Amino acid sequence: MSQRQAADDGLARSALFKQAWPVFIAQIAAIGNSVVDTVMAGQLSALDLAAVSLGASIYISVYVGLMGVLQALAPIVGRHWGAGRFSEIGLDAGQGVWLALALALIGCPLLGASELWLTVAQPPPEVAQMAARYLWVIAAALPAALLFRVFQAIHNGMGRPRVVMLILLGGLAIKVPLNALLMHGVQAWGVIDLKGMGGAGCAVATAIVAWTSLLAAGWMVATDPEYRNLGLWPWRVGRPQPERLREILRLGIPTGLSYLIEVTSFSFIALFIARFGMIPAASHQIASNLAALTYMLPLSIAIATSTLTAQALGAGRPSQAQTASMLGIRTAMMTGIVTALSIFLGRELIAGAYTSDPSVASAALPLLVWIAAFHLFDALQVVLSFSLRAYQIATLPMWIYAVSLWGIGLGGGSWLTFIAAPQRYQGALGFWVAATVGLGFATAALALLQRKIWKQQQITMTVATR
Repeated sequence: MSQRQAADDGLARSALFKQAWPVFIAQIAAIGNSVVDTVMAGQLSALDLAAVSLGASIYISVYVGLMGVLQALAPIVGRHWGAGRFSEIGLDAGQGVWLALALALIGCPLLGASELWLTVAQPPPEVAQMAARYLWVIAAALPAALLFRVFQAIHNGMGRPRVVMLILLGGLAIKVPLNALLMHGVQAWGVIDLKGMGGAGCAVATAIVAWTSLLAAGWMVATDPEYRNLGLWPWRVGRPQPERLREILRLGIPTGLSYLIEVTSFSFIALFIARFGMIPAASHQIASNLAALTYMLPLSIAIATSTLTAQALGAGRPSQAQTASMLGIRTAMMTGIVTALSIFLGRELIAGAYTSDPSVASAALPLLVWIAAFHLFDALQVVLSFSLRAYQIATLPMWIYAVSLWGIGLGGGSWLTFIAAPQRYQGALGFWVAATVGLGFATAALALLQRKIWKQQQITMTVATR
């Protein structure tokens, strides 16, 4: 390796780290809100915990699918930024606002249709009543959450994730006292008499945090002169522009469906194994929660990789884009190996940290072995998928996810658990085995697709230089 190449690799690693660490903290802050709700609801009562868990899972399923559509703005903005088309960022931001509002018009009625969700879930009546209240309130948070996602995608695309990180950390800081106030209520000085709302208070606090975060984002854009130069303020919302909206949706719809496939694949596993009783369900919850937590690190690497790749492509530097993508993939592989080994070697300690019930811990141990392998594939596939989105490739990855997670994961898991070997693959084990195999297939398919894109670009570059 030449000194120049070594220096370029060092700069690339520095740029990736600079982008990734604020994104990682922002993701931890975002998931921290659900952790706070779970812990505080669990301390209140089992009823509140059950209702909040059910309501939150429904909200996440709706939000993630809609949010994924807006995620397409990040690579689009990244290309504008790399090409120096700064005024285009404001124009696409305006169309992102229209799209977020349209998605909110779809999502809010879905959340409000609590009877539909509760009919499928069939919880006990007392849980259903509180979960319905939760869903009605959390619907008020959805428009703000989607509009803030526009802000977040734009800043990730520009390579400025620290702004988003600070706002999300601020939201997490006010979440705890808001939860305590609204869940438990307060009486003071004979004048204030706020009755506690129980688990539904979590939803009110989430809505307040969502709108406060959006106001903070708006204030930041309105008061910083630099945003005016980018055309971000005043946002050029104007009227919807079909051509720009089509460009966003061309990438956004398959991206949103990919997110939805990922979320529902885990939601359906929980529904399938609920029939086996409390211990299998609890062991699956441990495995699922650990998978979600460890996913945050490769996700931050993936977002940073997508930003750097899109910016290089926008600047007309395909070789630099390939370098950024390869660096992200190598980094995800190295961190994935370390995390996977840590899970495998420390599985007994991890199970003990999650539960004091020996039966649940024993049921979780074989799952954690598969979680170690699952995470390694998960780390690689998320960077590959985000890199491909920077190349404006999203439809084929969506079909790869459908085959891998729904076909091999859910279909294969059902076959192992209920038909092929129900004694060997009891509870959630069969589903996690199939999910790991499915994710391995997805990783290989995405890697081949990424390699094909790189080869096509190299051919184009060779022809252009002749």
